[in-house]
Amino acid sequence: IGIIINNPEFEDVRSLEGVAPTKNHAVPTIAVPTTAGTAAEVTINYVITDPEKERKFVCVDTNDIPGIAVVDPDMMSSMPAGLTACTGMDALTHAIEGYITKAAFEITDMFHIEAIRLISENLRSAVKNEPKGREGMAMAQYIAGMGFSNVGLGIDHSMAHCLSAHYDTPHGMACAQLLPISMEFNRDYTGEKYREIARAMGVQGVDDMSVEEYRDAAINAVRQLSKDVNIPEKNDRIREEDLDQLATDALNDACYPGNPREATKEQVKDMYRQLM
Repeated sequence: IGIIINNPEFEDVRSLEGVAPTKNHAVPTIAVPTTAGTAAEVTINYVITDPEKERKFVCVDTNDIPGIAVVDPDMMSSMPAGLTACTGMDALTHAIEGYITKAAFEITDMFHIEAIRLISENLRSAVKNEPKGREGMAMAQYIAGMGFSNVGLGIDHSMAHCLSAHYDTPHGMACAQLLPISMEFNRDYTGEKYREIARAMGVQGVDDMSVEEYRDAAINAVRQLSKDVNIPEKNDRIREEDLDQLATDALNDACYPGNPREATKEQVKDMYRQLM
């Protein structure tokens, strides 16, 4: 709304998809996040749902960043356990995808690895509404946002947007369910980064592991965290007859180009099938 007020020529919000060509900054905004996941208070991204076309589309716009962000874990304490888990896994997906994306560089790597460490250490206790866990997750999602807002995301988010648009699957749940699958898909295109992901997730002895071992360890650590916070592994809403459209939409999503590995439509469909 703040963007459209100062850029009325974009009254049709669908015209904002992708790199939004707005000229004026949004009206002055103070953002107070009440979840620990999206980092909308610090990023250049916003997502719009088009229910008629069953699409969620990403807008990338430097004019939408709030002037002030008040990140207070007490504002997040009323979240139920399920919402805490889903938004927390969204933050983890931001951190991991931002860390391995094509545009990643040293400064964003620093943010993302610290976010992964904080989430691994604090999400389980945040789900139990423990103050230390809430504080850790508030910081983790914020610094993950500072990272990925500068380098983009990847195929996990592009596929997750489609699940939310087609089936109303909670965004964080979709990200979490797809994360081990997308990490497996990308594993051979990430250099040594899965070693550092595994280390940040608390895996011991990673320096003595082979490449395949530490890549397995990173994926398994993510899968275990998701299980520990009660994210279901499968999505029973996905239908075979929808896969072609889901894959098409995923490959056209603004998050996809940042993925370290190119994907075909059939490969995307296969990843969706792994959730069925």
